[in-house]
Amino acid sequence: MYRHILIPTDGSALSEMAVRHGMALAKALGAKVTVLTASLPFRSLAIDPVMVTDTPERYQQDCDALAEKALGIARTEAGAAGVPCETLHVTQAQPYRAIVETAQERGCDLICMASHGRKGLSAFVLGSETYTVLTHSKIPVLVCR
Repeated sequence: MYRHILIPTDGSALSEMAVRHGMALAKALGAKVTVLTASLPFRSLAIDPVMVTDTPERYQQDCDALAEKALGIARTEAGAAGVPCETLHVTQAQPYRAIVETAQERGCDLICMASHGRKGLSAFVLGSETYTVLTHSKIPVLVCR
């Protein structure tokens, strides 16, 4: 059925749940997994106060540390499940694009990702990476909540 599952993660508790779910699914199917995390590029004009107070170098170090933490959790889950796992950290202004492009480039046949479940105005203002992936992906997307 599915032979290569892409699991995007942002390191949140909901993403960790999706990682565990994706690993369990991969184990059951005998599939391999690629786990992806995407960081936003540094911008001198930004809403995120961390970008305003950091230098580009310090911001990159912080992004790398957060990515390593999220990907380390995924590697631990993969090891416990006995699932072949590759991890990837990219910088992309539009994380949904990193997800869709990685799935295509790596030959993934399923994306397994979390939904943060935003509703109302916050969903409209903040948007939804999951929704955007759903509308742009040509392969199936399993949404975990």
